[in-house]
Amino acid sequence: MESEKIDPLIEPLAASQSFCFACHPQVPCFNECCRDLNQFLTPYDVLRLKHHFKMSSSEFLATYTTRHTGPQTGLPVVTLVPADRFERICPFVSDAGCRVYENRPSSCRIYPLARVMHRRREDGKKTVQYALLREPHCRGFEQGQTLNADQWMENQGLLPYNRYNDLMMDVISLKNQYMPGPLAFAEQRLFYTLFYDIDALRENKDLPALADIDIPDVAGASDTDLLRFGLDFLKTVITARRPG
Repeated sequence: MESEKIDPLIEPLAASQSFCFACHPQVPCFNECCRDLNQFLTPYDVLRLKHHFKMSSSEFLATYTTRHTGPQTGLPVVTLVPADRFERICPFVSDAGCRVYENRPSSCRIYPLARVMHRRREDGKKTVQYALLREPHCRGFEQGQTLNADQWMENQGLLPYNRYNDLMMDVISLKNQYMPGPLAFAEQRLFYTLFYDIDALRENKDLPALADIDIPDVAGASDTDLLRFGLDFLKTVITARRPG
């Protein structure tokens, strides 16, 4: 019989508020959080992981992910294909821990925190809210040094992840505002390529040219430059749909 899953206790956390946490092989629950997963990847996660495996983005996506449509946003999303479909084990975990630790996804890095970014429509000012997730199985709260949320972000190497994840959230917010509902097939393809498949973008010759955006020299652009270009390009595509 499948055991009942207990929801985590979610505690709001100020950026300066401290908590104690660590995860390592000596923690009794080590690797438990790598099971029963539905692991979504962000565009920057894909970029880091495809570099880790020295693959193109197209190869990485075909090998390790499956594609879905977000039920609320209508946007393409990708999730990791589990190593075990019954226990839904992460394909990158071993008995010794994470095999991609230096390039692990942002959702793994940030745990046990949750981070939500809000941007005010009036002036674009960004505010960030944090919460602490206390899952019943997790013994990491009995370990480690005391840090606050901002220190945890820096300690776990989350600053570049947050930068690009926030840009993605800007795209999602604009899409919900100006292009609600499902996307047409061509739009799905465009969003998927510019979100996740940046190496396909390098070979793409038929992106729509908009008057107020310059198509970069994709052959010589870095992956992060291409990702930023793609996200900015999508914002331009979406805002072109504004009424009036």
